[in-house]
Amino acid sequence: LYSLLLYQDLIQSKTIKKGDKLPPIFPVVLYNGEQRWNSATELSDLIIDLPGGLEHYKPSAKYLLLDEGCYTNDTLKPLKNLVAAIFRLENAQTPDEVSEVIDNLLDWLKSPEQAIIKRNFTLWIKRVLLSDNKEEDVLYEQANNLMELKVMLADRFSQWKENYKQEYLEKGIEKGEINKERSLLLRQIKLRFGGSFCHTIEPIIVSIASTERLDQIADWIISCQDKHDFQTQVEQLSKT
Repeated sequence: LYSLLLYQDLIQSKTIKKGDKLPPIFPVVLYNGEQRWNSATELSDLIIDLPGGLEHYKPSAKYLLLDEGCYTNDTLKPLKNLVAAIFRLENAQTPDEVSEVIDNLLDWLKSPEQAIIKRNFTLWIKRVLLSDNKEEDVLYEQANNLMELKVMLADRFSQWKENYKQEYLEKGIEKGEINKERSLLLRQIKLRFGGSFCHTIEPIIVSIASTERLDQIADWIISCQDKHDFQTQVEQLSKT
């Protein structure tokens, strides 16, 4: 459809003169979704088979598919290829991977005639990859080229790593506290309702990761009339 619309526009704008042939179009689909692309790449494959030689008149239109998720970093890394560099940047999981690709681009785009490409990569990295943090957006806007952007990123990488370490530490502490609270609840349940019932209810208690909900269950151990009432309350809580 895009190809036909382009041809239509070329004809209507009289870019193509009467009697001239249409220029060739190389259709490419660049896909970066999480799920793998599973649609047909040839229009005729979507049309039922036609009998009696009519298959020669089936519409045919094919495009080249570039599905980013099909290419691993190990496959892309050896390629001195700007498209591969884009794929690697979009799939980068760590700041170090971003930095490595920028080093490659600085090496590949040395000549003066490549200045526009280098500038466009700088803008793309700032606008697409580094657009989550609005405060840092202001800082990155000051970078005018890949080298300046690399220096700014290098300064940020160490801070990001420290933030990650602190985040994981806090999550570890929180997880440890929740585990302690679960163990205490199970001991209280065993004392109140017996070991057999405690074993029955344990999978539900273990599945709950909210301290607020665990506190609510602790109150029910005291307030519920019997283990059946307690089990009903806990099961309803786990389903919400």
